Amino acid sequence: MRAKEISMRIPMLLSTGATIALIATGCGSDQSAALPQGGETVQLDPADFTTEIDNRYWPMTPGTTWVYRETDAEGNEQRVVVTVTDETREVMGIQTRVVHDLVTEGGEPIEDTYDWYAQDADGNLWYFGEETKEFENGKVVSTEGSWEAGVDGAQPGIVVPGSPEVGMTYRQEYLAGEAEDGAAVLSLDEQVEAPQGSYQGVLMTKDLTPLHPEILEYKFYAEGVGPVVVLGVSGGIGREELVEYTRP
Repeated sequence: MRAKEISMRIPMLLSTGATIALIATGCGSDQSAALPQGGETVQLDPADFTTEIDNRYWPMTPGTTWVYRETDAEGNEQRVVVTVTDETREVMGIQTRVVHDLVTEGGEPIEDTYDWYAQDADGNLWYFGEETKEFENGKVVSTEGSWEAGVDGAQPGIVVPGSPEVGMTYRQEYLAGEAEDGAAVLSLDEQVEAPQGSYQGVLMTKDLTPLHPEILEYKFYAEGVGPVVVLGVSGGIGREELVEYTRP
């Protein structure tokens, strides 16, 4: 899961319901208590998890591919290709699904990442870490974003709840001082357009991190597809949108 610092003028994409949701979010959901928060330690039973991920808002069937276009304020474009592999990796004693995330610009690699996901018995999609490399002129210059749940105090988090409710909050990842992303559910009935298609009944979340409070972004997940648009409202300028989606 890459940290994307992007922003866009919201009214171009959102329905009236989304505008209301942005104003009305402040209350937590009772269901939030069942999800990981902040830096709290979680004790997970491997028997409760599966690599057969069928989360309503982000199903991950091996062979599925999402292609995104990311554009910054200057009009520079990056191509992001996310592919669910048939590989698994054990993290914290739990088998996770390996998802490949490749970012290129002008055909040259910028970032190459392998993310680790698994789904629990309640349908929550968990994120267990990543192995990432950043490139300059075709050479690896950093692996700084890499982390693994259970190592050096890192804790897994929720990417998408199995049964999201407006007001629900949860941790997405946690490594003190390095990765402390969290999210809140804003809406379940958005209408969103992307080059790949138009979607209704879209899940909208607000993502932020205490490490960079100036950064705020909104993500939109289409049922049966996954993330279709990512917008930022502070901390950077740009937009990421789904341009191609294939599923076996």
